[in-house]
Order: sequence, then C-alpha cells, then structure tokens
Amino acid sequence: MSAKSTFVVVSVTWLLVACSIAQGHPTEGSSKAAGGHKASWSDEFNGRAGTPPDPDKWNYDTGASGWGNRELERYTTGRANSRLDGRGHLRIIARHRPGTGVKRGSYTSARLTTKGNFAFRYGRVAIRARLPKGRGLWPAFWMLGARFPRVDWPFCGEIDVMENLGQKIRVSAGFVHGPGTLADTGVGGFHRSKRSLARGFHVFSASWSAEEIAFAVDGHVFRRVLKSEYPPGQTWAFDRKMFLLVNLAVGGSWPGKPSRKTVFPAKFVIDWVRVWEAAA
Repeated sequence: MSAKSTFVVVSVTWLLVACSIAQGHPTEGSSKAAGGHKASWSDEFNGRAGTPPDPDKWNYDTGASGWGNRELERYTTGRANSRLDGRGHLRIIARHRPGTGVKRGSYTSARLTTKGNFAFRYGRVAIRARLPKGRGLWPAFWMLGARFPRVDWPFCGEIDVMENLGQKIRVSAGFVHGPGTLADTGVGGFHRSKRSLARGFHVFSASWSAEEIAFAVDGHVFRRVLKSEYPPGQTWAFDRKMFLLVNLAVGGSWPGKPSRKTVFPAKFVIDWVRVWEAAA
C-alpha cells in the first residue's frame, strides 16, 4: 500500500469514527461507547473452521416444537447447522432433507442463546450480519427476560433487535412484546434498506434504557418505543436483565412456507455480536 493510499484510509477511518460519535452511536470497535456505555460482552467468532461457537458464551435451544409460531425447523446442536467458518464468522445454516416435503421436522437449523451465561440491563446491543434470501426464511436476533421460563412469555418481555422475512430481503423489523393485548403483534416498526440485506454485512442494533428502546440499521434509528407512549393497558416489561438469542427459523405463521425457489442450505452469516452496558 502506498503512503498516499495509507493516508486516505486513515483519514476515512477517523471521519467514520467522528460521524459515529456525532450521531451518538458507539464506534463499533471501541471499548467505550457514547453516553457512558462501556463494552461488556462480545463474540467475534474467530475460532477455527468447523468448530462450534464458544460454549462459555452460547447454549442451544433444540427440538421441533413449532416454538409457538408453527415453525417447520428442528433445531440441533450439530455442526451441520452452526459452525465457525475460520474467517471470523458464525454460520447458522438451515437445511432441507430431500424427499421429506414441506412439513415440520423436514428442515434443520440452529437457535443459540446466552441464557445462563450472559444477561444485561440497559445499554446497546448490536449484530453485524448478512441475511439469507428466500421465501419462508426467518432470521432473528432478539432478547428475552432473564427470568424466562420461570416467568413465562410475554410477562418476561421480549425485544426483537432484528427480524427479517427472506422474501422481503430489504426490510427488517424491530419490535417489543410484553403483557397485554399487543403481546402477539408487539410495538415497533420496519426499516427498508437501499439494497438487499443478503448483499454484504449490515449492523442491526437496539439502544435500551429505562425510558425507551431505539432500533437502528447501519446507524440509522428508524423506530423509538417510548415508555411514556406505550399503549394504555399494556405493561412495560423491559426493566430487568435480558439474555440474547440468535436463530434462523424456517416457515411459521409470519413468513409462511418455503417455496420451490427457496435455496437450501440457507446461510445466516454473523460477523460479530457486541454489547455495551450502561454505566452504573
């Protein structure tokens, strides 16, 4: 690299950092975020190719129960469905068993959770990922109250940092779910990106405080859910610690069934997951 090109790279890097701070967002690689948030937990997925995600950070949900959404996949702990690629990524892979049709248990995938390993209250959480494209695919990065399942859903609270339907690959969603008549539909909104979320990596994040939850894509805040504006008769269930979940579902009540054009194996590729906690 020439001295001139090195100068350009450094200048652009500092410009991006300055813009990030000016917008009130933590710089993605920094140890301290704007507003007093401090980096407290992360996974960069830097292990050897073919190895599992760090068991000190991640556990698995397994089975083919439909998960309350009439989903079709069976979640497994196997490397066929979740593994590091040796290039700094975690791959969650949904597969279809040939000749089994479109029915529950015909597909396998993975659902990872930090329950029992890590939970936090208030701060910012983000994932940098490339999403899979195709009807019936449902990647998600979300949080549940740490008291779950002792405190059942929706009373434990749920924050969906990112959800996407593979047939709408430019649109991502950020929602909250808690006790009340809006438990199923939730409160939140949608963001339409300028390009496909299956092309390149994108950062999906949520900033969470006692008074609001703000959802963003690539640094652009597209929806703020304010406690003061939460619908009357609904319960704000987002004042306790929550743990992280990341998964790739297939089918279900929201995305519908895969079509013949949906390509398997389908890959949800995650570059990193990071948490900045609010200062005590």
